[in-house]
Amino acid sequence: MDTRIQKLFDRLRHSGKKALIAYITAGDPTPDRTPALVQALERGGADLIELGVPFSDPIADGPVIQRAGERALRAGTTLHKVLDIARAIRQRSEIPLLLFTYLNPVLKYGLEILAKDAAACGIDGCLLIDASVEEAGEYVRVMRGAGLDTVFLVAPTSSPRRLQLVAQYSSGFVYLVSRTGVTGERDSVSKAVAPLVARTRAVTHLPLAVGFGISRPEHVAELGHQVEGVVVGSAVMHLIERNFDNPSLEIQLESFARELKHGFELAEAGANLT
Repeated sequence: MDTRIQKLFDRLRHSGKKALIAYITAGDPTPDRTPALVQALERGGADLIELGVPFSDPIADGPVIQRAGERALRAGTTLHKVLDIARAIRQRSEIPLLLFTYLNPVLKYGLEILAKDAAACGIDGCLLIDASVEEAGEYVRVMRGAGLDTVFLVAPTSSPRRLQLVAQYSSGFVYLVSRTGVTGERDSVSKAVAPLVARTRAVTHLPLAVGFGISRPEHVAELGHQVEGVVVGSAVMHLIERNFDNPSLEIQLESFARELKHGFELAEAGANLT
């Protein structure tokens, strides 16, 4: 049975469109606010939401998402609460939801219990940011058994062996990390993306999405020629951080998502001119 993530990319491929994937730290500024923020992103054109689980030791996250996680934890956000948030989102929306988390909260919760509970709450897949793909067999078996996609990361430094394993264990899409280091907004798209896209295309037919450092419509336009999806996270969370006590936050998020989505239109227009 196809997940919402797989159906999304199939639909976009047939229509010649690309996916705008938005990351949001669940529970920032409060757990009750997150569903409305997700709805705002969806109204602005987001096609898939990465629902981040706040974690006390976020080694791969830059300062913006680290601060978001700290605020969410102070607001009482746990993995259990994130699943409640997913359930609330699902009451109003069919947007694909990817649980974005570190391994430790999953082990504490219990892998098999999490897979069952996540599927029941409307989660469509999981990305364990610090999971070792070399030891992912059992994790993939459990998640797939619950009908969930398993998304893995590849980076410019990934070995041929890791690329092969990611191709073997991924479903839904493959997440390409555009640069080494932590998440965060950047001025330009890394020159490492194009070679990484080529290397990954050689081992999988799955859709590819690029993240880390993508923050502007022109970044989206540049990447729209190369991959099936673009992930924006720190720029979204930066906007939330600056405006979390502003009643117009949802309006601003919707507008920002619409600006980012326009980047794909710029890419299409450029392709039509060539």
